[in-house]
Amino acid sequence: MAELSPPPVPKKLREMLKDYPRHIERLQEQLSRVAEEPKSVSPKFEVAIWMLEGQLEEFIHEAQAELSAAREGKNDGMIAMAEEKETLMFRARSSNGGMKGLHDLWDYFKQNEDAI
Repeated sequence: MAELSPPPVPKKLREMLKDYPRHIERLQEQLSRVAEEPKSVSPKFEVAIWMLEGQLEEFIHEAQAELSAAREGKNDGMIAMAEEKETLMFRARSSNGGMKGLHDLWDYFKQNEDAI
């Protein structure tokens, strides 16, 4: 039997975070953990959504810390970049942004529900 590929990071999030490949990797690591965990009471798709939301919240907090540091340094260029990053992370976490249209992730869990 062939090894099952890990769940995909949703396309919308990959597109939004394309300039932050480590963020995409971190999301992928979390999704892989969800797929590898033993079955639980909650459906895996729901667990994956909760994990994505939590990881995206962490990205927001990291961006806010970067913005605070940039403001303390009074570097206008760094402040602008940090503000853009913070805005992007909020959009990625939004149900109308990066968390909208998770069809590829749903399809993965539906197609592989017997294997995982």
